[in-house]
Amino acid sequence: MIEILNPGWLSMVVDGGRYGYGDIGIPPSSALDHFAYASLNYLLGNSKGTPAMEVMGNGFSITFGTDLRCAITGAKVNAHRDDKPIQGWTPFEINRGAILRVKNVVEGFRYYVGFSGAMVLERVINSFSTNLDCRFGGYGGRPLIKGDRIDIKTVKAMDKRFIPAGLIPTMSPPHGLRIIEGAEKDFFTPESVKRFFEKKDHVYKVSSKSNKTGIRLEGEPVDFRKGVDKSIISEGILPGTVQIPGDGLPIITLYERTIGGYARLGTVAKVDHDRLAHLKPGDSVLFEMITLEEAESLWNRKMERDSFLYENHQGG
Repeated sequence: MIEILNPGWLSMVVDGGRYGYGDIGIPPSSALDHFAYASLNYLLGNSKGTPAMEVMGNGFSITFGTDLRCAITGAKVNAHRDDKPIQGWTPFEINRGAILRVKNVVEGFRYYVGFSGAMVLERVINSFSTNLDCRFGGYGGRPLIKGDRIDIKTVKAMDKRFIPAGLIPTMSPPHGLRIIEGAEKDFFTPESVKRFFEKKDHVYKVSSKSNKTGIRLEGEPVDFRKGVDKSIISEGILPGTVQIPGDGLPIITLYERTIGGYARLGTVAKVDHDRLAHLKPGDSVLFEMITLEEAESLWNRKMERDSFLYENHQGG
C-alpha cells in the first residue's frame, strides 16, 4: 500500500492511454511523456500499460506500507528516500514506513513515479488513465489528494535495469518543436507564417493559462488573411495540433480533446510529442517546419533507437 502525503501541484494516475474511442468523443488521456512512462515500466519490470503517477510541482511525497522497488522518470528532480538522495531514471529500493519526497523540479515539468507492481485500480474503457473532464479512470476520476491510499499487487523483485544516459532527453528551454504543415495553413498571411518559423528572431512563451488540455502560447499573433473565417467546422484533431483561435495566439492540443474548431496551422511531429510534457509557464518555444517525409524518418529513427524498451518490455 502507498499513501499520498502531499500530491504536489497536480498528480494523477496515467498509462499509455485509451485509443480507438475518438469517434464517441473519448480522448486518449495518456501520459504526456510516453518515453518517460515506457522507461518507468521497463526499469521496474512492469508490463506495458501498468498505471503510474504523473506529477507536477514541488513537494510531492508518499509513504509506503510495504517493501517495494520504485523509480522516477521524466523531469529531473531533487528527490529523497527519507533523508537519502535518490537518482532519477534508476530503480531504488524503498522499505515499509519510508517516505519518498520530491523537494523540487530541476529540469522539465512533469515526472513519473512507479512501483514494482501494479496499483489496484479500476480499468475504465481499457485504460487506467484519469479523464478529468469525464471524471473517470485513475483514482475516482480525479487528481490525487492527501490521504489517498492505493494498494499494490504482484510486488516482485527484478534484476536492476537502467536507461543509457545518452537516451535521457534534455528538457530545458528553449523548446524546439518541429511542425508538419496543417490543413488551414493558407488561412494565414505568408508573412505571418514565415515569422512563426523564424527561430532566431521570434520566440513564443508558454502562458500560465496552459493546462492538461492544451498549451497556450504568448507572443506576436499569427495574422489571418483578409476575408477568411477565424473558425472552421469542428472536426477531429490529433494530439500536437497547433490551432490558431481568433486572437491569433497559438494553442497546442494535448491528449484530452478529439475535435476542434480553430484553424490548424500545423501539427507537432510525433518525434517531439514527449517534449510537450515539459513546456511550463514562461518557457520559450521555437518552431521549425518540416515535411511529412522528414517527420516519418525522424520517428523511425527514434523507434530504432528506443527499440530495447519494447523488445525487453514484459507484456509488449
